[in-house]
Amino acid sequence: MGGGTASRPMVNSILMKYGFVLPYGDARTAADFAEAAEQAGWDGFFVWEPIYGWDAWMLLTAAAMRTQRIRLGTMLTPLSRMRPWKLASEALTLDHLSGGRATLAVGLGAVDTGFENFGEATDRKTRAQLLDEGLQIVTSLWRGDPFTHAGTHYNINGRNLHYPPPPPVRDARIPIWVVAAWPFEASMNRALAFDGMIPSAKGDDGNFRQVTPDELATLRAWLATRRDMASFDIIVEGTTSTTDRDRAIAKVRPWSEAGATWYLEARWGVQEGAITIESVRRRLEAGPPRLD
Repeated sequence: MGGGTASRPMVNSILMKYGFVLPYGDARTAADFAEAAEQAGWDGFFVWEPIYGWDAWMLLTAAAMRTQRIRLGTMLTPLSRMRPWKLASEALTLDHLSGGRATLAVGLGAVDTGFENFGEATDRKTRAQLLDEGLQIVTSLWRGDPFTHAGTHYNINGRNLHYPPPPPVRDARIPIWVVAAWPFEASMNRALAFDGMIPSAKGDDGNFRQVTPDELATLRAWLATRRDMASFDIIVEGTTSTTDRDRAIAKVRPWSEAGATWYLEARWGVQEGAITIESVRRRLEAGPPRLD
């Protein structure tokens, strides 16, 4: 596999969707902002899932009660520290409440957000194993068929569950977006098995970062040789201007040309406070930087 960036393979025009990430806030804030996001024309509304803090699925439940159209999801869920059956229940409950609008984004998670403080696994290989097993369990539960799982970390007898709920509203599983590191084949193949990819690459400092548009174009060309891209999402994030729409569009355009299908406005680092949270609201109410 190669990650060269000498030239960018051109991609046919893709109709991008636009999501907004709430960087901080309680359930009431999430409900207010999700309603405003829908009114402003955003396609998705996402919240982060901390180790300890406002519960992501309760925030999304509040958002579901105030919206009709917008997709609702996490950005993102570190499945290695979750009980997969509990996560499956939470996401399925939201999916039915919202009429099939739930999206689950998963990854290994950032260990510097408190993993060690709470005794969570920090070893990358272990977290990858937990993620893979967790995805198998979550999707098996959603399908509703009797199953067993015998893995390194979990042993599940799902043959005689008590009062299992029905499957997700629209399909056998809720759409799952998976973080994948380019050009590592095991990581890429994990995402290929699901519904979307949040692509990253290892930087010169050894840390993972979002891919560049050139890297994304190369990555997408590689993906297109392995699956039908019409039913697969590629998700990128960033920040754009609140007041200069042309500048905002110019910043998003390279991602569309490289093959991204979702652009998420993600103002990470903004904490609670009247000034900072209002700046987030102003950007949200300005609407997405649509190219079409």
